[in-house]
Amino acid sequence: MRRILITNDDGITSDGIVRLARATLELGEVWVVAPALQMSAASHSITLRDPLDVYPHDFPVPGVKAFSVSGTPADCVRVGSLAVMPDKPDVVLSGINYGYNMATDIQYSATAGAAFEASFQGIHAVALSEAMSDRHYATDEYLLPLLKEALSMELDFGEIININFPECDTGECRGVKRDVKVSRKAFYTDRYKVVEELEGGGIRYMVDGIHLHEEEEGTDYGAILSGYVSFGIVNNVGIR
Repeated sequence: MRRILITNDDGITSDGIVRLARATLELGEVWVVAPALQMSAASHSITLRDPLDVYPHDFPVPGVKAFSVSGTPADCVRVGSLAVMPDKPDVVLSGINYGYNMATDIQYSATAGAAFEASFQGIHAVALSEAMSDRHYATDEYLLPLLKEALSMELDFGEIININFPECDTGECRGVKRDVKVSRKAFYTDRYKVVEELEGGGIRYMVDGIHLHEEEEGTDYGAILSGYVSFGIVNNVGIR
């Protein structure tokens, strides 16, 4: 039976990881090893100089073994595959993330970072994300078929499959754009706003992203803006 490790960066109690685990049960033995807390934008960072606390965790999907971890999503893949699970997983699924992970934002994504860590461990990896919305119609319709397709594909070292589901109402999703390239644009253009002036001349800033809406044909970003699921292979920046 296929051994599947699921993690995310929104935390072990997020709705997305629960839905992913429930949908994945028919594909194999499912383990959830996920951060105890929200860890978005942690990229591929790992914990080296502090211990990792791993606890069994109640999970609302029967048949799933679940553990929370005090570290990052990449930590979860490492400790999950090398210590928590009795055998190395065949597959790592990271998500379903609350918010898209595409274009240049992939470099900051801890959802993608966890999947890249799995690839470095020689494990087939898929990252999954969706709109920051309660409308999951496209995800519900395409999740399982695309997972089956992704698990049948061959990947080289340093490669992951990255899937983003658009925000659509029932029947509105236009389908799947496969083999999309990673857009060189950014989903958000960041700026920083002052939120407080501090004693001693300090200033407290908060990132303030401005949504950039520019369609780009043949890319993950263009697919999402056009109402398609984006489906493609992503290479780690360090792999030639």
